Amino acid sequence: MLDAVVVGAGPNGLTAAVELARRGFSVAVFEAQGTVGGGARTEELTLPGFRHDPCSAAHPLGINSPAFRGLPLERYGLEWLHPGLPMAHPFPDGSAAVLSRSVGETAASFGARDAGPYRRLIERFLPRWDTLARDFMSLPLTALPRDPVTLARFGLVGLPPSTWLMRRFRDEKAKTLFAGLVAHVMAPLGGFATGAIGLVFALAAHARGWPVARGGSQSISDALTAYLKDLGGAVHTDYEVKRLDDLPPARAYVFDTSPTALARIAGLGSHYANYRYGPSVFKIDYALDGPVPWTAEEPRSAGTVQIGADSTEIGAALHAASGTDRAPERPFLITVQPSVADPTRAPAGKHVFWAYGHVPNGWNGDLTDAMERQLERFAPGFRDRVLARATAGPAELAARNANYVGGDISSGAVSGLQLLLRPKISLFPYSTPHPAVFICSSATPPGPGVHGMSGHNAAKAVWRRLRQT
Repeated sequence: MLDAVVVGAGPNGLTAAVELARRGFSVAVFEAQGTVGGGARTEELTLPGFRHDPCSAAHPLGINSPAFRGLPLERYGLEWLHPGLPMAHPFPDGSAAVLSRSVGETAASFGARDAGPYRRLIERFLPRWDTLARDFMSLPLTALPRDPVTLARFGLVGLPPSTWLMRRFRDEKAKTLFAGLVAHVMAPLGGFATGAIGLVFALAAHARGWPVARGGSQSISDALTAYLKDLGGAVHTDYEVKRLDDLPPARAYVFDTSPTALARIAGLGSHYANYRYGPSVFKIDYALDGPVPWTAEEPRSAGTVQIGADSTEIGAALHAASGTDRAPERPFLITVQPSVADPTRAPAGKHVFWAYGHVPNGWNGDLTDAMERQLERFAPGFRDRVLARATAGPAELAARNANYVGGDISSGAVSGLQLLLRPKISLFPYSTPHPAVFICSSATPPGPGVHGMSGHNAAKAVWRRLRQT
């Protein structure tokens, strides 16, 4: 009998398996797809030689993850590559604000009136970032806070809506860039704790940047898999699990799946019936004949580029995606240009480019034209650079990854209490009514992103249980 079986070979499932194997437990992972990866995969989606990331591409939370930083993943091929700027946000007048490794450079890009407020906001937390990140990403009861005072101060600033925090800024550049940071998790700007979301992304950039993985996001999953195998763990692909009886006997079963799938497979009935899924995205992967022709200079060297004319336009796009059944007319776009930092991702002189706009859950339209109109506002002539494109709406995203219910790449709405307390209001979110069944996906704290912390935290709950039996 195995000590633990993990269902799902995404970053959280693989991290949970590694953490258990490191402690001497026998572990096997079962994955329905033909390769490991989940939200961290790399494929030739358009043309030969163009290597795209179907989901996550830039990794501010990955390089800052306490889980990943505690594993020897560099020995297994993971290498972080940094663009000249972590992120840039261009404006219609040809200027741009930036999120730089330097707090000073970032503050200066906002203009004189907001430079001081931004520096004061960031510099109170940045010296304690590593401890704060561990405390923030380990909640709830998986570890006692190492610095409860700083965590409490962070909560006072971050728990109110981001619109409150943005009142510190007087001009639109700082407000717009910060609104874009919040929009990375598709949360309405006026929602609970959205200030914390923006702060986490900003602090992560200043601490260690927003890198890409050399060769693509698949490198993260492959490094975790190789390390797991060296620890004696096994990985089985092309193995769909429909019920617990499909799995070998084990003392614990750990699911890197949606709560909906877990309830169906483990026979938990309506246990997660109140779990909410959030907006989806419409994603386009591009093969380009050259770099994106940004009007502003700063985005040309940035790994990630946010596209939204101002905070009002971003807020309207988020409202349309989360509060209506219509896609926004001017979608807010998150774009990543991996080949700026990693030329191996495309043939010489060519580029890969990745963009998505938010749409309602399960939306079945085509956002291509609206997205490209937005891109042309800030990069005239963009369409002329397109060699090929691969589009994926909610249905295609859900087909590629069963955790993306209705195309929700966050594996659950990141709003209200569910931002912090997911998949249910509980002090033990990784446990289920079945004493041998646990959940470790992005539907558990600390939530979405390629960081492995949900798997890391769940593994603690599992090994405590195994040591008691």
